Amino acid sequence: MTSFRLLSGLLTAAVLFSAAPVLSQPAGEWPARAVKVVVTFPPGGSADITARVFGEKLAEAWKQPVVIENRTGAGGSIGVESVHRSAPDGYTLLLMSNTHLINHVLFRKLSFDITTEFPSLGIVTASPMMIAVHPSVAARNMKELTALFKASPGKLDYGSCNVASPHHFAMEMYKRALGIDAVHVPHRGCGPLSADAAAGHVKVIATNAATALPFVKDGRLRALALLSTSRSASVPDMPTLRESGIEELKDFALDNYYGFMASPGTPAGIVARIDADIRRVAQNPELRKRLEQAGFDMFVLSSAEMQKLISADAERYGQIARRAGISIE
Repeated sequence: MTSFRLLSGLLTAAVLFSAAPVLSQPAGEWPARAVKVVVTFPPGGSADITARVFGEKLAEAWKQPVVIENRTGAGGSIGVESVHRSAPDGYTLLLMSNTHLINHVLFRKLSFDITTEFPSLGIVTASPMMIAVHPSVAARNMKELTALFKASPGKLDYGSCNVASPHHFAMEMYKRALGIDAVHVPHRGCGPLSADAAAGHVKVIATNAATALPFVKDGRLRALALLSTSRSASVPDMPTLRESGIEELKDFALDNYYGFMASPGTPAGIVARIDADIRRVAQNPELRKRLEQAGFDMFVLSSAEMQKLISADAERYGQIARRAGISIE
């Protein structure tokens, strides 16, 4: 991340305008136009919901439109690349997920480094991940589902929200821990995955609680366990995989969170402004209520705290991938 300082008295306004018309804009004058947030997942999923709910309140605070652009593909890397190439002026932001950290670990030919190049703007929500099944599946808990997988090695499949998503990563950890042979069927987002499962097109899924809960509530899906470290305030009665009674899973945990990032080179003053505004908006009672009712947990970290977590999780995911033999062909 770089900063740009005006040297008053040494440069004329004309030179400043011609030499760096974007970077010379003081943070106090930002934003002067619409701000775009790139979401690397389809509409209707947890990332999209987070971006749109926060976007509404940030638009009110900034008195400028906040436009959500869904750019999917390559496990989210296409959208990240578009932000990487965008002007460093604070007008193009990324809705970041730890999916992007898993991509960083598993894909070796990315043209960007999500852990170092993009200024962190703060984490805002956590979306607990859930293993759920279609009601036709004869499993009411994780012990019974595990027994079904083991009874038919290689014959049962499971769906995840995308290749290299946290949900895919978590299920591969589960399979590795228990010696399960099951086929992975990736989807293009948690929203489409949960809808397909509710319709019976895929019988076992790892998805976000926020997208599965409506189907769980109306009986079209059966929730078995959360994949996170601890129980969620949004679904307090749902046990975690750690609580399944399966010895090999007693230390299992993978959390899923969302935050904002700016394009590389965005001035420090604008980064600080967005960071402060995001944390202020996160305290809005209406916003918090909407997200919690939708199945999210508020997980608000500053830009500095976000950067620390990203660095730690990238290292942890790398260790998990190497230990569990998880790779992308």
